Amino acid sequence: MKFGDNLKMLRKSRKLSQEHLAERVGVSRQSVSKWETGEAYPEMNNILALCTIFHCEITDLVTENMIDIDSLDEEVKMNIVKLKKENQKKVKGLSKAISVISRICKVCCIVGMVFILLATIITPIIGSNIKINNNKNEITAFGNKIKYEIDKNTIELKAKNLDNFKFKVNNITELEKNLNNHSLTFYIVSMEVVYVCLIGTLIIIYILFNTLDKLFVNIHDGDTPFTLENVAYVKKIAILMILAMIFPIITGGIYQIITNVELGIEFNMMNVVSILVVFSLAYIFEYGYEIQRDSNGKMYGDENE
Repeated sequence: MKFGDNLKMLRKSRKLSQEHLAERVGVSRQSVSKWETGEAYPEMNNILALCTIFHCEITDLVTENMIDIDSLDEEVKMNIVKLKKENQKKVKGLSKAISVISRICKVCCIVGMVFILLATIITPIIGSNIKINNNKNEITAFGNKIKYEIDKNTIELKAKNLDNFKFKVNNITELEKNLNNHSLTFYIVSMEVVYVCLIGTLIIIYILFNTLDKLFVNIHDGDTPFTLENVAYVKKIAILMILAMIFPIITGGIYQIITNVELGIEFNMMNVVSILVVFSLAYIFEYGYEIQRDSNGKMYGDENE
Protein backbone atom coordinates (compact mmCIF):
# COMPACT_ATOMS: atom_id res chain seq x y z
CA MET A 1 0.00 0.00 0.00
CA LYS A 2 1.53 3.40 -1.03
CA PHE A 3 1.11 6.95 0.31
CA GLY A 4 -2.07 7.71 -1.62
CA ASP A 5 -3.74 4.49 -0.50
CA ASN A 6 -2.65 5.05 3.12
CA LEU A 7 -4.00 8.60 3.09
CA LYS A 8 -7.32 7.52 1.57
CA MET A 9 -7.75 4.73 4.15
CA LEU A 10 -6.98 7.07 7.06
CA ARG A 11 -9.30 9.76 5.70
CA LYS A 12 -12.17 7.29 5.34
CA SER A 13 -11.49 5.82 8.78
CA ARG A 14 -12.04 9.34 10.16
CA LYS A 15 -15.10 9.74 7.93
CA LEU A 16 -13.66 12.91 6.39
CA SER A 17 -14.47 14.09 2.88
CA GLN A 18 -11.69 15.36 0.63
CA GLU A 19 -13.09 18.88 1.02
CA HIS A 20 -13.08 18.69 4.81
CA LEU A 21 -9.55 17.30 4.94
CA ALA A 22 -8.37 19.95 2.48
CA GLU A 23 -9.80 22.70 4.74
CA ARG A 24 -8.00 21.32 7.80
CA VAL A 25 -4.66 21.02 5.97
CA GLY A 26 -5.11 24.36 4.20
CA VAL A 27 -5.01 23.17 0.60
CA SER A 28 -7.54 22.66 -2.22
CA ARG A 29 -9.70 19.58 -2.61
CA GLN A 30 -7.96 18.90 -5.93
CA SER A 31 -4.63 18.67 -4.08
CA VAL A 32 -5.99 16.01 -1.73
CA SER A 33 -7.44 14.13 -4.71
CA LYS A 34 -4.05 14.19 -6.48
CA TRP A 35 -2.28 12.96 -3.33
CA GLU A 36 -4.64 9.99 -3.09
CA THR A 37 -4.36 9.09 -6.78
CA GLY A 38 -0.56 9.47 -6.76
CA GLU A 39 -0.53 12.33 -9.24
CA ALA A 40 1.20 14.61 -6.73
CA TYR A 41 3.03 14.37 -3.42
CA PRO A 42 2.50 16.81 -0.48
CA GLU A 43 5.21 19.05 0.87
CA MET A 44 6.75 18.23 4.24
CA ASN A 45 4.67 20.81 6.13
CA ASN A 46 1.49 19.24 4.70
CA ILE A 47 2.68 15.74 5.64
CA LEU A 48 3.26 16.95 9.22
CA ALA A 49 -0.23 18.47 9.22
CA LEU A 50 -1.71 15.16 8.07
CA CYS A 51 0.15 13.33 10.85
CA THR A 52 -1.32 15.77 13.39
CA ILE A 53 -4.85 15.31 12.03
CA PHE A 54 -4.65 11.51 11.98
CA HIS A 55 -2.44 11.16 15.09
CA CYS A 56 -0.01 8.96 13.20
CA GLU A 57 3.69 8.81 12.34
CA ILE A 58 5.19 9.89 9.02
CA THR A 59 6.16 6.27 8.36
CA ASP A 60 2.48 5.29 8.59
CA LEU A 61 1.76 7.53 5.60
CA VAL A 62 4.73 6.72 3.40
CA THR A 63 5.30 3.02 4.16
CA GLU A 64 4.61 0.51 1.39
CA ASN A 65 2.47 -1.63 3.72
CA MET A 66 0.68 0.03 6.61
CA ILE A 67 1.20 -2.68 9.21
CA ASP A 68 2.25 -0.55 12.21
CA ILE A 69 -1.33 -0.13 13.40
CA ASP A 70 -0.21 0.31 17.01
CA SER A 71 1.23 3.73 16.18
CA LEU A 72 -2.23 5.01 15.21
CA ASP A 73 -4.62 6.53 17.70
CA GLU A 74 -7.45 4.37 19.12
CA GLU A 75 -10.22 5.88 16.98
CA VAL A 76 -8.39 5.26 13.70
CA LYS A 77 -7.24 1.83 14.87
CA MET A 78 -10.78 0.70 15.78
CA ASN A 79 -12.21 1.91 12.46
CA ILE A 80 -9.56 0.01 10.49
CA VAL A 81 -10.15 -3.17 12.50
CA LYS A 82 -13.92 -2.74 12.14
CA LEU A 83 -13.65 -2.46 8.35
CA LYS A 84 -11.47 -5.57 8.28
CA LYS A 85 -13.89 -7.48 10.49
CA GLU A 86 -16.91 -6.52 8.35
CA ASN A 87 -15.32 -8.00 5.22
CA GLN A 88 -14.09 -10.98 7.22
CA LYS A 89 -17.61 -11.71 8.51
CA LYS A 90 -19.00 -11.66 4.97
CA VAL A 91 -16.41 -14.16 3.70
CA LYS A 92 -16.75 -16.39 6.74
CA GLY A 93 -20.56 -16.20 6.65
CA LEU A 94 -20.61 -17.28 3.00
CA SER A 95 -18.11 -20.06 3.78
CA LYS A 96 -20.32 -21.33 6.60
CA ALA A 97 -23.40 -21.34 4.35
CA ILE A 98 -21.63 -23.28 1.58
CA SER A 99 -20.28 -25.74 4.16
CA VAL A 100 -23.80 -26.36 5.54
CA ILE A 101 -25.24 -26.79 2.01
CA SER A 102 -22.44 -29.26 1.20
CA ARG A 103 -23.29 -31.32 4.29
CA ILE A 104 -26.98 -31.38 3.34
CA CYS A 105 -26.02 -32.57 -0.16
CA LYS A 106 -23.81 -35.29 1.39
CA VAL A 107 -26.80 -36.55 3.38
CA CYS A 108 -28.93 -36.53 0.20
CA CYS A 109 -26.26 -38.61 -1.57
CA ILE A 110 -26.23 -41.14 1.27
CA VAL A 111 -30.05 -41.38 1.23
CA GLY A 112 -29.97 -41.82 -2.55
CA MET A 113 -27.39 -44.59 -2.31
CA VAL A 114 -29.46 -46.39 0.35
CA PHE A 115 -32.57 -46.31 -1.86
CA ILE A 116 -30.63 -47.54 -4.89
CA LEU A 117 -29.05 -50.36 -2.83
CA LEU A 118 -32.53 -51.38 -1.70
CA ALA A 119 -33.65 -51.31 -5.34
CA THR A 120 -30.77 -53.61 -6.33
CA ILE A 121 -32.01 -56.11 -3.73
CA ILE A 122 -35.74 -55.75 -4.45
CA THR A 123 -35.55 -55.81 -8.26
CA PRO A 124 -34.38 -59.48 -8.55
CA ILE A 125 -36.99 -60.51 -5.95
CA ILE A 126 -39.76 -58.83 -7.92
CA GLY A 127 -38.31 -60.13 -11.19
CA SER A 128 -38.34 -63.72 -9.95
CA ASN A 129 -42.09 -63.39 -9.36
CA ILE A 130 -42.85 -61.98 -12.79
CA LYS A 131 -43.11 -63.92 -16.04
CA ILE A 132 -43.81 -62.54 -19.50
CA ASN A 133 -45.49 -64.68 -22.14
CA ASN A 134 -45.10 -62.80 -25.42
CA ASN A 135 -47.13 -65.38 -27.36
CA LYS A 136 -50.21 -64.77 -25.20
CA ASN A 137 -49.48 -61.10 -24.48
CA GLU A 138 -49.65 -62.04 -20.82
CA ILE A 139 -47.72 -61.04 -17.70
CA THR A 140 -47.87 -63.17 -14.55
CA ALA A 141 -46.96 -61.14 -11.44
CA PHE A 142 -47.02 -62.79 -7.99
CA GLY A 143 -49.57 -65.36 -9.25
CA ASN A 144 -51.83 -62.74 -10.89
CA LYS A 145 -52.27 -62.80 -14.65
CA ILE A 146 -52.32 -59.49 -16.50
CA LYS A 147 -53.12 -59.20 -20.19
CA TYR A 148 -51.51 -56.44 -22.21
CA GLU A 149 -52.56 -55.09 -25.58
CA ILE A 150 -50.46 -52.81 -27.76
CA ASP A 151 -52.30 -50.39 -30.03
CA LYS A 152 -50.39 -47.66 -31.84
CA ASN A 153 -48.60 -45.74 -29.06
CA THR A 154 -50.75 -47.06 -26.22
CA ILE A 155 -50.35 -50.11 -23.99
CA GLU A 156 -53.43 -51.32 -22.10
CA LEU A 157 -53.15 -53.64 -19.10
CA LYS A 158 -56.15 -55.86 -18.17
CA ALA A 159 -56.54 -58.00 -15.04
CA LYS A 160 -59.35 -59.55 -13.02
CA ASN A 161 -60.78 -57.40 -10.23
CA LEU A 162 -58.69 -54.48 -11.46
CA ASP A 163 -59.54 -51.47 -13.60
CA ASN A 164 -57.90 -51.39 -16.99
CA PHE A 165 -54.78 -49.26 -17.09
CA LYS A 166 -53.47 -47.46 -20.18
CA PHE A 167 -50.22 -45.60 -20.73
CA LYS A 168 -48.47 -44.15 -23.77
CA VAL A 169 -45.04 -45.10 -25.09
CA ASN A 170 -43.12 -42.83 -27.49
CA ASN A 171 -41.45 -45.62 -29.47
CA ILE A 172 -43.88 -48.55 -29.38
CA THR A 173 -42.06 -50.40 -32.18
CA GLU A 174 -38.80 -50.47 -30.23
CA LEU A 175 -40.67 -51.66 -27.13
CA GLU A 176 -42.30 -54.55 -29.00
CA LYS A 177 -38.95 -55.49 -30.46
CA ASN A 178 -37.30 -55.55 -27.03
CA LEU A 179 -40.17 -57.58 -25.53
CA ASN A 180 -39.84 -60.19 -28.25
CA ASN A 181 -36.04 -60.36 -28.35
CA HIS A 182 -35.09 -60.19 -24.67
CA SER A 183 -36.02 -62.18 -21.62
CA LEU A 184 -37.05 -60.74 -18.25
CA THR A 185 -33.67 -61.78 -16.84
CA PHE A 186 -32.01 -59.52 -19.38
CA TYR A 187 -34.01 -56.54 -18.13
CA ILE A 188 -33.28 -57.35 -14.49
CA VAL A 189 -29.55 -57.53 -15.19
CA SER A 190 -29.80 -54.29 -17.18
CA MET A 191 -31.50 -52.56 -14.25
CA GLU A 192 -28.79 -53.83 -11.89
CA VAL A 193 -26.14 -52.34 -14.21
CA VAL A 194 -27.96 -49.00 -14.16
CA TYR A 195 -28.14 -49.13 -10.34
CA VAL A 196 -24.39 -49.75 -10.11
CA CYS A 197 -23.74 -46.79 -12.42
CA LEU A 198 -25.96 -44.55 -10.30
CA ILE A 199 -24.25 -45.64 -7.07
CA GLY A 200 -20.82 -45.00 -8.61
CA THR A 201 -21.90 -41.51 -9.68
CA LEU A 202 -23.36 -40.75 -6.24
CA ILE A 203 -20.13 -41.89 -4.54
CA ILE A 204 -18.14 -39.45 -6.70
CA ILE A 205 -20.61 -36.64 -5.95
CA TYR A 206 -20.49 -37.46 -2.22
CA ILE A 207 -16.67 -37.21 -2.19
CA LEU A 208 -16.96 -33.94 -4.15
CA PHE A 209 -19.32 -32.38 -1.57
CA ASN A 210 -17.18 -33.74 1.27
CA THR A 211 -14.12 -32.02 -0.22
CA LEU A 212 -16.13 -28.82 -0.73
CA ASP A 213 -17.19 -28.98 2.92
CA LYS A 214 -13.57 -29.35 4.08
CA LEU A 215 -12.46 -26.46 1.86
CA PHE A 216 -14.98 -23.99 3.23
CA VAL A 217 -14.53 -25.17 6.82
CA ASN A 218 -10.84 -24.29 6.35
CA ILE A 219 -11.76 -20.91 4.90
CA HIS A 220 -14.13 -20.25 7.82
CA ASP A 221 -11.82 -21.44 10.60
CA GLY A 222 -8.42 -20.47 9.21
CA ASP A 223 -6.48 -17.20 9.17
CA THR A 224 -6.62 -17.13 5.37
CA PRO A 225 -8.14 -19.13 2.48
CA PHE A 226 -4.81 -19.08 0.64
CA THR A 227 -3.15 -22.25 1.94
CA LEU A 228 -1.58 -25.17 0.09
CA GLU A 229 -4.18 -27.49 1.65
CA ASN A 230 -7.00 -25.42 0.17
CA VAL A 231 -5.24 -25.31 -3.21
CA ALA A 232 -5.16 -29.13 -3.13
CA TYR A 233 -8.87 -29.22 -2.22
CA VAL A 234 -9.83 -26.95 -5.15
CA LYS A 235 -7.84 -29.10 -7.60
CA LYS A 236 -9.43 -32.25 -6.17
CA ILE A 237 -12.91 -30.74 -6.63
CA ALA A 238 -12.13 -30.03 -10.29
CA ILE A 239 -10.93 -33.62 -10.83
CA LEU A 240 -14.04 -35.01 -9.11
CA MET A 241 -16.23 -32.81 -11.33
CA ILE A 242 -14.51 -34.34 -14.37
CA LEU A 243 -15.16 -37.85 -13.03
CA ALA A 244 -18.80 -37.01 -12.23
CA MET A 245 -19.21 -35.84 -15.84
CA ILE A 246 -17.32 -38.66 -17.58
CA PHE A 247 -18.36 -41.68 -15.47
CA PRO A 248 -22.08 -41.69 -16.50
CA ILE A 249 -21.13 -41.16 -20.16
CA ILE A 250 -18.68 -44.10 -20.17
CA THR A 251 -20.98 -46.46 -18.25
CA GLY A 252 -23.93 -45.39 -20.41
CA GLY A 253 -21.91 -46.13 -23.53
CA ILE A 254 -20.91 -49.58 -22.25
CA TYR A 255 -24.54 -50.28 -21.33
CA GLN A 256 -25.68 -49.27 -24.83
CA ILE A 257 -23.07 -51.54 -26.47
CA ILE A 258 -24.19 -54.52 -24.37
CA THR A 259 -27.95 -53.98 -24.46
CA ASN A 260 -28.42 -51.83 -27.56
CA VAL A 261 -30.58 -49.57 -25.38
CA GLU A 262 -29.69 -45.88 -25.21
CA LEU A 263 -29.86 -44.30 -21.75
CA GLY A 264 -30.00 -40.76 -23.15
CA ILE A 265 -26.93 -39.42 -21.30
CA GLU A 266 -25.67 -36.38 -23.19
CA PHE A 267 -22.42 -34.39 -23.11
CA ASN A 268 -22.95 -30.87 -21.70
CA MET A 269 -20.46 -28.13 -22.66
CA MET A 270 -21.46 -26.06 -19.60
CA ASN A 271 -20.00 -28.80 -17.40
CA VAL A 272 -16.66 -28.30 -19.15
CA VAL A 273 -16.87 -24.55 -18.57
CA SER A 274 -17.61 -25.12 -14.87
CA ILE A 275 -14.60 -27.43 -14.53
CA LEU A 276 -12.31 -24.90 -16.26
CA VAL A 277 -13.53 -22.21 -13.84
CA VAL A 278 -12.74 -24.43 -10.84
CA PHE A 279 -9.27 -25.21 -12.20
CA SER A 280 -8.73 -21.46 -12.64
CA LEU A 281 -9.73 -20.94 -9.01
CA ALA A 282 -7.09 -23.47 -7.98
CA TYR A 283 -4.40 -21.41 -9.65
CA ILE A 284 -5.84 -18.19 -8.17
CA PHE A 285 -5.63 -19.77 -4.69
CA GLU A 286 -2.07 -20.87 -5.43
CA TYR A 287 -1.13 -17.38 -6.64
CA GLY A 288 -2.75 -15.86 -3.54
CA TYR A 289 -0.71 -18.22 -1.36
CA GLU A 290 2.55 -17.16 -3.05
CA ILE A 291 1.77 -13.44 -2.64
CA GLN A 292 0.75 -13.97 0.97
CA ARG A 293 3.91 -15.95 1.73
CA ASP A 294 6.12 -13.26 0.21
CA SER A 295 4.39 -10.50 2.20
CA ASN A 296 4.08 -12.53 5.42
CA GLY A 297 0.49 -11.34 5.56
CA LYS A 298 -2.88 -12.80 6.45
CA MET A 299 -6.29 -12.24 4.95
CA TYR A 300 -8.14 -12.36 8.27
CA GLY A 301 -7.40 -10.46 11.43
CA ASP A 302 -7.70 -11.70 14.96
CA GLU A 303 -11.36 -11.62 15.93
CA ASN A 304 -10.33 -10.89 19.51
CA GLU A 305 -8.60 -7.65 18.55
